[in-house]
Amino acid sequence: MQKRNTVLILGIIAFAIMIIAQMIIIRGGWKQVDEMLYLRYRSLSQEANASLRGSRSMVFDTVDYLLDYYTESTVRELSQITDTQQLENKKEEIYEYFSAVLNKEQDLSQYLSDYFENQGAENEFTHRIVITNFEILGADTLVIYRDPSFRGRRSSSDSEGLAHSLKGSTSTILVNRLRIIGNYFTLNFNYYIDLTFKRSMILRELSASLGMSIFSILIVVIIFLYTYRNLMEEKRMSNLKTDFINNMTHELKTPLATITVAGKTLEMERIRTDESRILDTAKMIGKQSVHLNQLINMILEISMWERTEFQLDKKKLDIEEIMNDIVFSFRTGCGNCASLTEKYTFNGAKADIDLVYFTTLINNLLSNAVKYSEKESVINIEGEADNNNISIKIADNGIGISRSDQKHVFDKFYRASSGNIHKYKGLGLGLYYVKKIAVAHGGDVTVNSKPGKGSIFTVRIPY
Repeated sequence: MQKRNTVLILGIIAFAIMIIAQMIIIRGGWKQVDEMLYLRYRSLSQEANASLRGSRSMVFDTVDYLLDYYTESTVRELSQITDTQQLENKKEEIYEYFSAVLNKEQDLSQYLSDYFENQGAENEFTHRIVITNFEILGADTLVIYRDPSFRGRRSSSDSEGLAHSLKGSTSTILVNRLRIIGNYFTLNFNYYIDLTFKRSMILRELSASLGMSIFSILIVVIIFLYTYRNLMEEKRMSNLKTDFINNMTHELKTPLATITVAGKTLEMERIRTDESRILDTAKMIGKQSVHLNQLINMILEISMWERTEFQLDKKKLDIEEIMNDIVFSFRTGCGNCASLTEKYTFNGAKADIDLVYFTTLINNLLSNAVKYSEKESVINIEGEADNNNISIKIADNGIGISRSDQKHVFDKFYRASSGNIHKYKGLGLGLYYVKKIAVAHGGDVTVNSKPGKGSIFTVRIPY
Protein backbone atom coordinates (compact mmCIF):
# COMPACT_ATOMS: atom_id res chain seq x y z
CA MET A 1 0.00 0.00 0.00
CA GLN A 2 2.78 2.42 0.92
CA LYS A 3 4.64 1.66 -2.33
CA ARG A 4 1.45 2.22 -4.33
CA ASN A 5 0.79 5.57 -2.64
CA THR A 6 4.41 6.64 -3.21
CA VAL A 7 4.15 5.85 -6.93
CA LEU A 8 0.86 7.76 -7.14
CA ILE A 9 2.24 10.84 -5.34
CA LEU A 10 5.45 10.88 -7.41
CA GLY A 11 3.40 10.54 -10.60
CA ILE A 12 1.12 13.43 -9.63
CA ILE A 13 4.12 15.62 -8.73
CA ALA A 14 5.84 14.82 -12.05
CA PHE A 15 2.63 15.54 -13.94
CA ALA A 16 2.19 18.88 -12.11
CA ILE A 17 5.80 19.87 -12.90
CA MET A 18 5.25 19.02 -16.57
CA ILE A 19 2.03 21.09 -16.68
CA ILE A 20 3.80 24.08 -15.08
CA ALA A 21 6.72 23.75 -17.52
CA GLN A 22 4.34 23.64 -20.49
CA MET A 23 2.48 26.69 -19.18
CA ILE A 24 5.74 28.62 -18.83
CA ILE A 25 6.75 27.67 -22.38
CA ILE A 26 3.34 28.64 -23.79
CA ARG A 27 3.35 31.90 -21.84
CA GLY A 28 6.80 32.74 -23.22
CA GLY A 29 5.68 31.89 -26.75
CA TRP A 30 2.54 33.98 -26.34
CA LYS A 31 4.54 36.97 -25.16
CA GLN A 32 7.02 36.61 -28.02
CA VAL A 33 4.28 36.43 -30.69
CA ASP A 34 2.46 39.31 -29.02
CA GLU A 35 5.55 41.52 -29.23
CA MET A 36 6.22 40.48 -32.83
CA LEU A 37 2.67 41.41 -33.86
CA TYR A 38 2.96 44.73 -32.04
CA LEU A 39 6.23 45.55 -33.80
CA ARG A 40 4.79 44.56 -37.17
CA TYR A 41 1.68 46.71 -36.89
CA ARG A 42 3.60 49.57 -35.37
CA SER A 43 5.90 49.47 -38.40
CA LEU A 44 2.96 49.23 -40.83
CA SER A 45 1.26 52.14 -39.08
CA GLN A 46 4.38 54.27 -39.40
CA GLU A 47 4.70 53.36 -43.09
CA ALA A 48 1.06 54.25 -43.71
CA ASN A 49 1.50 57.48 -41.78
CA ALA A 50 4.59 58.38 -43.81
CA SER A 51 2.76 57.74 -47.09
CA LEU A 52 0.14 60.31 -46.07
CA ARG A 53 2.56 63.23 -45.70
CA GLY A 54 1.65 66.04 -48.01
CA SER A 55 -1.92 64.77 -48.35
CA ARG A 56 -2.88 64.30 -44.69
CA SER A 57 -5.72 66.84 -44.96
CA MET A 58 -7.49 64.41 -47.28
CA VAL A 59 -8.49 62.14 -44.43
CA PHE A 60 -9.72 65.02 -42.25
CA ASP A 61 -11.19 67.45 -44.80
CA THR A 62 -14.79 66.63 -43.83
CA VAL A 63 -13.91 66.98 -40.17
CA ASP A 64 -12.25 70.35 -40.80
CA TYR A 65 -15.29 71.69 -42.66
CA LEU A 66 -17.86 70.53 -40.05
CA LEU A 67 -15.88 71.79 -37.08
CA ASP A 68 -15.17 75.18 -38.67
CA TYR A 69 -18.84 75.62 -39.55
CA TYR A 70 -19.85 74.72 -36.01
CA THR A 71 -17.35 77.01 -34.26
CA GLU A 72 -18.30 80.02 -36.43
CA SER A 73 -21.63 80.27 -34.63
CA THR A 74 -20.21 79.04 -31.34
CA VAL A 75 -17.70 81.89 -31.08
CA ARG A 76 -20.52 84.45 -31.06
CA GLU A 77 -22.47 82.45 -28.49
CA LEU A 78 -19.46 82.14 -26.18
CA SER A 79 -18.82 85.90 -26.26
CA GLN A 80 -22.27 86.48 -24.77
CA ILE A 81 -21.90 84.03 -21.83
CA THR A 82 -20.97 85.70 -18.53
CA ASP A 83 -21.95 82.99 -16.03
CA THR A 84 -19.00 80.70 -15.14
CA GLN A 85 -21.04 77.54 -14.71
CA GLN A 86 -22.88 78.15 -17.96
CA LEU A 87 -19.55 78.64 -19.69
CA GLU A 88 -18.21 75.33 -18.36
CA ASN A 89 -21.33 73.51 -19.52
CA LYS A 90 -20.96 75.05 -22.97
CA LYS A 91 -17.29 74.07 -23.15
CA GLU A 92 -18.24 70.45 -22.28
CA GLU A 93 -20.90 70.49 -24.98
CA ILE A 94 -18.39 71.79 -27.56
CA TYR A 95 -15.83 69.17 -26.52
CA GLU A 96 -18.31 66.30 -26.92
CA TYR A 97 -19.37 67.56 -30.34
CA PHE A 98 -15.77 67.82 -31.57
CA SER A 99 -14.97 64.36 -30.20
CA ALA A 100 -18.03 62.84 -31.91
CA VAL A 101 -17.25 64.47 -35.28
CA LEU A 102 -13.59 63.40 -35.10
CA ASN A 103 -14.44 59.75 -34.53
CA LYS A 104 -17.30 59.56 -37.01
CA GLU A 105 -16.17 61.64 -39.99
CA GLN A 106 -12.43 60.92 -40.22
CA ASP A 107 -11.18 58.72 -43.09
CA LEU A 108 -7.84 57.71 -41.59
CA SER A 109 -9.25 54.41 -40.27
CA GLN A 110 -10.38 53.35 -43.75
CA TYR A 111 -7.04 54.37 -45.20
CA LEU A 112 -5.15 52.28 -42.62
CA SER A 113 -7.49 49.31 -43.15
CA ASP A 114 -6.86 49.39 -46.90
CA TYR A 115 -3.12 49.79 -46.37
CA PHE A 116 -2.95 46.81 -43.99
CA GLU A 117 -4.94 44.66 -46.42
CA ASN A 118 -2.64 45.60 -49.31
CA GLN A 119 0.33 44.56 -47.19
CA GLY A 120 -1.23 41.14 -46.52
CA ALA A 121 -2.01 41.87 -42.88
CA GLU A 122 -5.22 41.60 -40.87
CA ASN A 123 -7.21 44.82 -41.20
CA GLU A 124 -9.58 44.48 -38.27
CA PHE A 125 -9.03 47.11 -35.60
CA THR A 126 -10.81 49.81 -33.69
CA HIS A 127 -9.60 53.38 -33.57
CA ARG A 128 -9.41 55.73 -30.62
CA ILE A 129 -8.97 59.51 -30.81
CA VAL A 130 -7.73 61.33 -27.71
CA ILE A 131 -7.88 65.14 -27.75
CA THR A 132 -4.84 66.68 -26.08
CA ASN A 133 -5.47 70.41 -26.75
CA PHE A 134 -8.53 72.29 -28.00
CA GLU A 135 -8.79 76.08 -28.31
CA ILE A 136 -11.51 78.33 -29.72
CA LEU A 137 -10.16 81.40 -31.57
CA GLY A 138 -12.28 84.48 -31.18
CA ALA A 139 -11.66 87.95 -29.81
CA ASP A 140 -9.77 86.03 -27.16
CA THR A 141 -8.39 82.52 -27.23
CA LEU A 142 -10.55 80.22 -25.08
CA VAL A 143 -9.09 76.87 -23.97
CA ILE A 144 -11.83 74.25 -24.15
CA TYR A 145 -9.59 71.36 -23.05
CA ARG A 146 -5.89 70.86 -22.51
CA ASP A 147 -4.25 67.65 -21.37
CA PRO A 148 -1.67 68.22 -18.60
CA SER A 149 0.96 66.40 -20.69
CA PHE A 150 0.37 68.57 -23.78
CA ARG A 151 3.62 70.27 -24.89
CA GLY A 152 2.45 72.54 -27.68
CA ARG A 153 3.30 71.73 -31.29
CA ARG A 154 4.97 68.48 -32.20
CA SER A 155 8.20 68.19 -30.28
CA SER A 156 11.18 65.92 -30.54
CA SER A 157 9.51 63.56 -28.11
CA ASP A 158 6.63 62.97 -30.52
CA SER A 159 8.71 60.69 -32.71
CA GLU A 160 9.40 58.61 -29.66
CA GLY A 161 5.68 58.52 -28.90
CA LEU A 162 4.95 57.13 -32.35
CA ALA A 163 7.17 54.17 -31.54
CA HIS A 164 5.26 53.19 -28.44
CA SER A 165 1.77 52.16 -27.50
CA LEU A 166 -0.05 53.44 -24.48
CA LYS A 167 1.92 52.54 -21.39
CA GLY A 168 1.36 48.96 -20.23
CA SER A 169 -0.41 47.81 -23.44
CA THR A 170 0.83 46.03 -26.55
CA SER A 171 -2.62 46.09 -28.18
CA THR A 172 -2.88 49.88 -28.51
CA ILE A 173 -0.60 51.61 -31.00
CA LEU A 174 -0.15 55.36 -31.39
CA VAL A 175 -0.33 56.01 -35.14
CA ASN A 176 0.13 59.80 -35.17
CA ARG A 177 -0.11 63.06 -33.25
CA LEU A 178 -2.25 65.34 -35.39
CA ARG A 179 -3.12 69.05 -35.47
CA ILE A 180 -6.01 70.73 -37.26
CA ILE A 181 -6.09 74.55 -37.48
CA GLY A 182 -9.39 76.04 -38.59
CA ASN A 183 -10.61 79.58 -38.93
CA TYR A 184 -12.06 79.55 -35.46
CA PHE A 185 -10.29 76.71 -33.60
CA THR A 186 -7.03 74.89 -33.01
CA LEU A 187 -7.22 71.15 -32.28
CA ASN A 188 -4.44 68.73 -31.25
CA PHE A 189 -5.22 65.04 -30.86
CA ASN A 190 -3.63 61.60 -30.88
CA TYR A 191 -4.89 58.81 -33.14
CA TYR A 192 -4.59 55.24 -31.77
CA ILE A 193 -5.59 51.85 -33.10
CA ASP A 194 -6.55 48.87 -30.90
CA LEU A 195 -5.67 45.46 -32.35
CA THR A 196 -8.88 43.71 -31.42
CA PHE A 197 -8.00 40.65 -33.53
CA LYS A 198 -4.60 40.06 -31.97
CA ARG A 199 -5.68 37.32 -29.53
CA SER A 200 -7.08 35.15 -32.32
CA MET A 201 -3.93 35.79 -34.40
CA ILE A 202 -1.70 34.71 -31.52
CA LEU A 203 -3.80 31.58 -31.05
CA ARG A 204 -3.40 30.76 -34.74
CA GLU A 205 0.35 31.34 -34.53
CA LEU A 206 0.63 29.12 -31.47
CA SER A 207 -1.93 26.50 -32.55
CA ALA A 208 0.75 23.97 -33.50
CA SER A 209 2.64 24.45 -30.23
CA LEU A 210 -0.56 24.39 -28.18
CA GLY A 211 -1.74 21.28 -29.99
CA MET A 212 1.55 19.48 -29.41
CA SER A 213 1.57 20.52 -25.74
CA ILE A 214 -1.98 19.30 -25.16
CA PHE A 215 -1.26 16.11 -27.08
CA SER A 216 1.92 15.41 -25.09
CA ILE A 217 0.07 16.05 -21.82
CA LEU A 218 -2.70 13.66 -22.86
CA ILE A 219 -0.15 11.01 -23.82
CA VAL A 220 1.60 11.38 -20.46
CA VAL A 221 -1.75 11.17 -18.62
CA ILE A 222 -2.77 8.07 -20.57
CA ILE A 223 0.60 6.40 -19.96
CA PHE A 224 0.47 7.28 -16.28
CA LEU A 225 -3.08 5.97 -15.86
CA TYR A 226 -2.26 2.86 -17.86
CA THR A 227 0.87 2.21 -15.82
CA TYR A 228 -0.94 2.85 -12.55
CA ARG A 229 -3.81 0.57 -13.60
CA ASN A 230 -1.34 -2.16 -14.52
CA LEU A 231 0.38 -1.70 -11.17
CA MET A 232 -2.95 -2.06 -9.37
CA GLU A 233 -3.90 -5.05 -11.50
CA GLU A 234 -0.54 -6.67 -10.84
CA LYS A 235 -1.02 -6.02 -7.13
CA ARG A 236 -4.51 -7.49 -7.25
CA MET A 237 -3.37 -10.57 -9.17
CA SER A 238 -0.50 -11.03 -6.76
CA ASN A 239 -2.95 -10.95 -3.84
CA LEU A 240 -5.28 -13.34 -5.64
CA LYS A 241 -2.43 -15.78 -6.30
CA THR A 242 -1.35 -15.55 -2.68
CA ASP A 243 -4.93 -16.24 -1.56
CA PHE A 244 -5.14 -19.08 -4.07
CA ILE A 245 -1.98 -20.71 -2.71
CA ASN A 246 -3.27 -20.35 0.83
CA ASN A 247 -6.68 -21.77 -0.11
CA MET A 248 -5.14 -24.56 -2.18
CA THR A 249 -2.86 -25.49 0.70
CA HIS A 250 -5.85 -25.51 3.04
CA GLU A 251 -7.94 -27.58 0.58
CA LEU A 252 -5.16 -30.09 -0.12
CA LYS A 253 -4.22 -30.51 3.50
CA THR A 254 -7.70 -31.74 4.45
CA PRO A 255 -7.72 -34.94 2.31
CA LEU A 256 -4.00 -35.46 2.90
CA ALA A 257 -4.47 -35.24 6.67
CA THR A 258 -7.40 -37.67 6.47
CA ILE A 259 -5.36 -40.14 4.37
CA THR A 260 -2.41 -39.82 6.76
CA VAL A 261 -4.63 -40.50 9.79
CA ALA A 262 -6.25 -43.44 7.98
CA GLY A 263 -2.80 -44.86 7.16
CA LYS A 264 -1.76 -44.59 10.80
CA THR A 265 -5.02 -46.27 11.77
CA LEU A 266 -4.30 -49.25 9.54
CA GLU A 267 -0.96 -49.71 11.29
CA MET A 268 -2.76 -50.46 14.57
CA GLU A 269 -2.86 -54.16 15.36
CA ARG A 270 -6.41 -54.09 16.76
CA ILE A 271 -7.62 -52.46 13.54
CA ARG A 272 -5.93 -55.03 11.30
CA THR A 273 -7.90 -57.81 12.98
CA ASP A 274 -11.24 -56.07 12.33
CA GLU A 275 -12.21 -56.43 8.67
CA SER A 276 -15.13 -53.99 8.94
CA ARG A 277 -12.87 -51.27 10.35
CA ILE A 278 -10.31 -51.95 7.61
CA LEU A 279 -13.03 -51.65 4.96
CA ASP A 280 -14.33 -48.35 6.41
CA THR A 281 -10.83 -46.93 6.55
CA ALA A 282 -10.11 -48.04 2.98
CA LYS A 283 -13.33 -46.34 1.80
CA MET A 284 -12.30 -43.15 3.61
CA ILE A 285 -8.89 -43.25 1.93
CA GLY A 286 -10.53 -43.84 -1.45
CA LYS A 287 -13.02 -41.00 -0.99
CA GLN A 288 -10.34 -38.50 0.03
CA SER A 289 -8.07 -39.67 -2.78
CA VAL A 290 -10.86 -38.95 -5.28
CA HIS A 291 -11.34 -35.50 -3.74
CA LEU A 292 -7.61 -34.84 -3.87
CA ASN A 293 -7.48 -35.98 -7.49
CA GLN A 294 -10.39 -33.67 -8.39
CA LEU A 295 -8.58 -30.68 -6.91
CA ILE A 296 -5.40 -31.48 -8.80
CA ASN A 297 -7.27 -32.08 -12.07
CA MET A 298 -9.10 -28.77 -11.73
CA ILE A 299 -5.83 -26.90 -11.29
CA LEU A 300 -4.25 -28.72 -14.24
CA GLU A 301 -7.30 -28.10 -16.42
CA ILE A 302 -7.32 -24.36 -15.67
CA SER A 303 -3.62 -24.24 -16.50
CA MET A 304 -4.32 -26.02 -19.79
CA TRP A 305 -6.99 -23.46 -20.68
CA GLU A 306 -4.48 -20.68 -20.28
CA ARG A 307 -2.13 -22.30 -22.81
CA THR A 308 -4.60 -23.54 -25.43
CA GLU A 309 -7.91 -22.55 -27.00
CA PHE A 310 -11.04 -23.79 -25.28
CA GLN A 311 -12.31 -26.79 -27.31
CA LEU A 312 -15.95 -27.93 -27.18
CA ASP A 313 -17.65 -30.98 -28.63
CA LYS A 314 -20.99 -29.39 -29.44
CA LYS A 315 -24.14 -31.28 -30.27
CA LYS A 316 -27.70 -30.04 -30.83
CA LEU A 317 -29.55 -31.05 -27.66
CA ASP A 318 -32.95 -30.39 -26.11
CA ILE A 319 -32.25 -27.87 -23.32
CA GLU A 320 -35.23 -28.74 -21.11
CA GLU A 321 -34.41 -32.44 -21.22
CA ILE A 322 -30.76 -31.74 -20.34
CA MET A 323 -31.73 -29.41 -17.45
CA ASN A 324 -34.11 -32.02 -16.01
CA ASP A 325 -31.36 -34.66 -16.08
CA ILE A 326 -28.75 -32.37 -14.50
CA VAL A 327 -31.04 -31.21 -11.66
CA PHE A 328 -32.26 -34.78 -10.99
CA SER A 329 -28.68 -36.05 -10.78
CA PHE A 330 -27.68 -33.18 -8.50
CA ARG A 331 -30.68 -33.71 -6.18
CA THR A 332 -29.92 -37.42 -5.99
CA GLY A 333 -26.19 -36.97 -5.51
CA CYS A 334 -26.39 -34.40 -2.72
CA GLY A 335 -28.93 -36.41 -0.77
CA ASN A 336 -31.69 -33.78 -0.59
CA CYS A 337 -29.20 -31.12 0.53
CA ALA A 338 -31.45 -28.41 -0.85
CA SER A 339 -35.04 -27.66 -1.81
CA LEU A 340 -35.04 -27.30 -5.60
CA THR A 341 -37.88 -25.96 -7.76
CA GLU A 342 -37.88 -25.89 -11.56
CA LYS A 343 -39.84 -23.81 -14.05
CA TYR A 344 -39.00 -24.02 -17.77
CA THR A 345 -40.54 -22.42 -20.86
CA PHE A 346 -37.98 -23.52 -23.44
CA ASN A 347 -40.76 -24.54 -25.85
CA GLY A 348 -38.70 -27.39 -27.27
CA ALA A 349 -35.68 -25.18 -28.01
CA LYS A 350 -32.48 -26.97 -28.94
CA ALA A 351 -28.98 -25.55 -28.75
CA ASP A 352 -25.48 -26.56 -29.81
CA ILE A 353 -23.78 -27.34 -26.50
CA ASP A 354 -21.05 -29.51 -25.08
CA LEU A 355 -22.95 -31.80 -22.68
CA VAL A 356 -20.00 -32.43 -20.34
CA TYR A 357 -18.98 -28.79 -19.94
CA PHE A 358 -22.58 -27.53 -19.79
CA THR A 359 -23.34 -30.05 -17.03
CA THR A 360 -20.27 -28.86 -15.15
CA LEU A 361 -21.43 -25.23 -15.51
CA ILE A 362 -24.89 -25.91 -14.00
CA ASN A 363 -23.49 -28.20 -11.29
CA ASN A 364 -20.98 -25.55 -10.20
CA LEU A 365 -23.75 -22.97 -9.81
CA LEU A 366 -25.96 -25.43 -7.90
CA SER A 367 -23.04 -26.48 -5.68
CA ASN A 368 -22.23 -22.86 -4.86
CA ALA A 369 -25.88 -22.23 -3.97
CA VAL A 370 -25.69 -25.04 -1.41
CA LYS A 371 -22.16 -24.24 -0.19
CA TYR A 372 -22.78 -20.56 0.48
CA SER A 373 -25.99 -20.98 2.46
CA GLU A 374 -26.09 -20.68 6.23
CA LYS A 375 -29.61 -22.11 6.51
CA GLU A 376 -31.66 -24.70 4.67
CA SER A 377 -30.81 -24.10 1.04
CA VAL A 378 -33.66 -23.14 -1.30
CA ILE A 379 -32.82 -23.01 -5.02
CA ASN A 380 -35.20 -21.82 -7.74
CA ILE A 381 -34.27 -22.71 -11.31
CA GLU A 382 -36.00 -20.97 -14.19
CA GLY A 383 -35.37 -21.28 -17.91
CA GLU A 384 -36.78 -19.71 -21.05
CA ALA A 385 -36.03 -19.22 -24.72
CA ASP A 386 -36.34 -15.73 -26.16
CA ASN A 387 -34.62 -13.55 -28.74
CA ASN A 388 -32.57 -16.50 -30.00
CA ASN A 389 -31.09 -17.02 -26.52
CA ILE A 390 -31.43 -19.69 -23.89
CA SER A 391 -31.73 -17.99 -20.49
CA ILE A 392 -31.25 -19.99 -17.28
CA LYS A 393 -31.62 -18.35 -13.85
CA ILE A 394 -30.45 -20.05 -10.67
CA ALA A 395 -31.60 -18.17 -7.57
CA ASP A 396 -30.61 -19.10 -4.01
CA ASN A 397 -31.19 -17.87 -0.46
CA GLY A 398 -27.49 -17.87 0.47
CA ILE A 399 -25.23 -15.29 2.09
CA GLY A 400 -25.17 -13.10 -1.03
CA ILE A 401 -22.33 -11.16 -2.63
CA SER A 402 -21.42 -7.51 -2.02
CA ARG A 403 -21.50 -5.03 -4.91
CA SER A 404 -17.70 -4.65 -4.86
CA ASP A 405 -17.17 -8.41 -4.97
CA GLN A 406 -19.67 -8.88 -7.81
CA LYS A 407 -17.24 -7.11 -10.16
CA HIS A 408 -14.62 -9.81 -9.64
CA VAL A 409 -16.43 -13.07 -8.75
CA PHE A 410 -15.71 -14.47 -12.22
CA ASP A 411 -11.99 -13.67 -12.01
CA LYS A 412 -9.54 -16.51 -11.63
CA PHE A 413 -8.64 -17.29 -7.99
CA TYR A 414 -10.98 -14.59 -6.67
CA ARG A 415 -12.91 -15.22 -3.48
CA ALA A 416 -15.12 -12.81 -1.54
CA SER A 417 -13.08 -10.91 1.02
CA SER A 418 -15.65 -10.71 3.81
CA GLY A 419 -15.94 -13.24 6.58
CA ASN A 420 -13.80 -16.27 7.22
CA ILE A 421 -12.41 -17.24 3.84
CA HIS A 422 -11.78 -20.81 5.01
CA LYS A 423 -15.34 -21.27 6.27
CA TYR A 424 -16.45 -22.03 2.71
CA LYS A 425 -14.04 -24.37 0.97
CA GLY A 426 -12.87 -23.59 -2.55
CA LEU A 427 -10.01 -22.39 -4.75
CA GLY A 428 -11.71 -19.43 -6.39
CA LEU A 429 -11.97 -21.33 -9.69
CA GLY A 430 -15.60 -22.48 -9.79
CA LEU A 431 -17.19 -19.29 -11.15
CA TYR A 432 -14.15 -18.68 -13.35
CA TYR A 433 -14.84 -22.11 -14.81
CA VAL A 434 -18.54 -21.20 -15.28
CA LYS A 435 -17.67 -17.97 -17.11
CA LYS A 436 -15.18 -19.68 -19.42
CA ILE A 437 -17.71 -22.36 -20.39
CA ALA A 438 -20.50 -19.84 -21.04
CA VAL A 439 -18.23 -17.62 -23.18
CA ALA A 440 -16.93 -20.66 -25.06
CA HIS A 441 -20.57 -21.41 -26.02
CA GLY A 442 -20.89 -17.84 -27.36
CA GLY A 443 -22.88 -16.69 -24.35
CA ASP A 444 -22.31 -15.06 -21.00
CA VAL A 445 -23.12 -15.30 -17.30
CA THR A 446 -24.10 -12.47 -14.94
CA VAL A 447 -24.88 -12.14 -11.24
CA ASN A 448 -27.35 -10.05 -9.27
CA SER A 449 -27.01 -10.30 -5.52
CA LYS A 450 -27.56 -8.60 -2.17
CA PRO A 451 -25.67 -9.59 1.00
CA GLY A 452 -27.92 -11.67 3.24
CA LYS A 453 -30.62 -11.95 0.55
CA GLY A 454 -29.11 -14.50 -1.81
CA SER A 455 -27.89 -14.43 -5.39
CA ILE A 456 -29.29 -14.91 -8.90
CA PHE A 457 -26.92 -16.20 -11.57
CA THR A 458 -28.18 -15.86 -15.15
CA VAL A 459 -26.66 -17.92 -17.96
CA ARG A 460 -27.39 -16.95 -21.57
CA ILE A 461 -26.44 -19.15 -24.50
CA PRO A 462 -27.47 -18.54 -28.14
CA TYR A 463 -29.49 -21.18 -29.99
